[in-house]
Amino acid sequence: MGKKMDHASATGNTVGTVGSVSAGWDHLGKRGDGPGRNLLEVRGLKVSYGGIEAVRDISFDVPEHEIVTLIGANGAGKSSTLRSIVALEKPAAGSIRFDSNELIGMGTEQIVKNGITLVPEGRRVFVNLSVYENLRMGAYLRNDDLESDLNWVYSLFPRLKERSWQAAGTLSGGEQQMLAIARALMSRPKMIMMDEPSLGLAPIIVQEVFDIIREINKMGMTILLVEQNANMALKAADMGYVMETGQITLSGAGKDLAENPVVKEAYLGKARK
Repeated sequence: MGKKMDHASATGNTVGTVGSVSAGWDHLGKRGDGPGRNLLEVRGLKVSYGGIEAVRDISFDVPEHEIVTLIGANGAGKSSTLRSIVALEKPAAGSIRFDSNELIGMGTEQIVKNGITLVPEGRRVFVNLSVYENLRMGAYLRNDDLESDLNWVYSLFPRLKERSWQAAGTLSGGEQQMLAIARALMSRPKMIMMDEPSLGLAPIIVQEVFDIIREINKMGMTILLVEQNANMALKAADMGYVMETGQITLSGAGKDLAENPVVKEAYLGKARK
């Protein structure tokens, strides 16, 4: 699980933004280093539950260093898509390639080792463990020193540092969401997937979560985001895909989809003129 460290040495800034990137994250590169290759390529993906097709022959790409969002109503197949990528659901057909490696047939642990991590819907923190212990659980597949990454997540989420020995179950919903994101980052992924990170949060906390998403992305982190809050998701995303009943029905740049009349009416609560 990594080298045991003196927790008192894991000190961070007292502000909610990252002042500098720890050396351990230099491997990601940065936005602006040039056009990104496709880090994730999904082709012909199908996911079924019994005789019901939850995901119906979808294909999409996630370029390196970009934010890509899947938006759609409940039951559209968004979460099933994420779960299939990390082998929590077995695809009925299709190909999922990440960093040039085929993921179909791999187990979840091997996929995490390859560089993908998932922040699940509903946060799913370990409620009886402390904040610090939750963060270390995120790094359970690592066997290197965790100190620099703990410093980094504490600087990104200063409230977690303040509550480092507090039981995760006693945190507010917003703090638990921050912990879920921070825990996922502790695996040192190349791409982080987030399933409904704004679910159940107050508007001011939703804004804070999306600020963090943008901050992580500026560091070079590739992000695949599933979100019902289409307005916030499309504002943050480089690229977006609209899913309906298991299929992708629209795609385009996030800012273009936000201006699409169909998207406005269906997902942004704005009637067509």
